[in-house]
Amino acid sequence: MPITIDVFVDYVCPFCFLVEPAIEELKRDRDVEVTIRPFELRPDPVPTLRPEDEYLPRVWRDAVYPMSDQVGLPITLPTVSPQPRTEKAFMVLQLAQERGLAEAYTEAMFAAFFQQDRNIGLDEVIIDVAVSVGLDRAEVEAALRSEQRRDRQRADQGYAVHTVGIDSVPGIVIEGQVLRGVPSATRLQKIVDDVTERKVAARPGQS
Repeated sequence: MPITIDVFVDYVCPFCFLVEPAIEELKRDRDVEVTIRPFELRPDPVPTLRPEDEYLPRVWRDAVYPMSDQVGLPITLPTVSPQPRTEKAFMVLQLAQERGLAEAYTEAMFAAFFQQDRNIGLDEVIIDVAVSVGLDRAEVEAALRSEQRRDRQRADQGYAVHTVGIDSVPGIVIEGQVLRGVPSATRLQKIVDDVTERKVAARPGQS
């Protein structure tokens, strides 16, 4: 039985994109079931960040670009200012989950923001990204208008904060164990192996 892993992300967080190679390696090497879950870092009305301010260029210079080089995933600080909110992109993530395209949609959304410098807060960009991975345009447009999906996204945000205890992203939860930051594939594999051993040992008839 696969080990369940929840990966909490925000599409404007570069570290969430940079953890993807480790997650992909883990999926290749271990029996895991990964679910992408939303966590909006700055939900309305919290102000979003601006690339022309001091904070973002400093963080990118000191941490993001070095990690980008280390994992071999080229990304660039987007020029979109202020940075977009991601509630609407997450409303479409729900549809992508239902169609089995959540990981492809998430990767395409990260690429749109961090590699193509597109404003992923705009409906037309979200629609274009979603259609590019195989989602139906009419369904995507309906998802963006759906108050039910908006309510569900806010409930998902509450679940991340109040039930799981997520306060930053990426947040990786392996069978209830919360990891923060960008763990290496080796660390993820070790945790999965430890969890697997504990589950095997706990089975009836095992010594």
